[in-house]
Amino acid sequence: MELLINGKKVQLYFGVRFIRELDKVAGISANVKGQRVGLGYGMIKSIPALQAYDTAVLSTVIYAAAYEVKPRPSLDDIDDYLDSCTIKQLEDLFSRINKAISESNAVQVSVKNMKA
Repeated sequence: MELLINGKKVQLYFGVRFIRELDKVAGISANVKGQRVGLGYGMIKSIPALQAYDTAVLSTVIYAAAYEVKPRPSLDDIDDYLDSCTIKQLEDLFSRINKAISESNAVQVSVKNMKA
């Protein structure tokens, strides 16, 4: 999936690395013996929010999925891009992102089990 952000093509990927990136920016962490430890759960938090059309989460998901882009667009760049979209464009984008995520082999089982 590809978006045009700030006039630059941004390829989005929804594989295992996407899940790791999402855990970094949207996951849960805990303080264990004075050290921050990532616990994951980025997908578990993000999927229901995407289905509820939460644009802040959409921005974070796009950021995580753009891990290969050099230089990677910042969250501010992505927020500005989303702010420039019409309601119809946002609805379409949510639909496309949700579809791409649900079709990814890396996250398909997770998404399926979350719906159960």
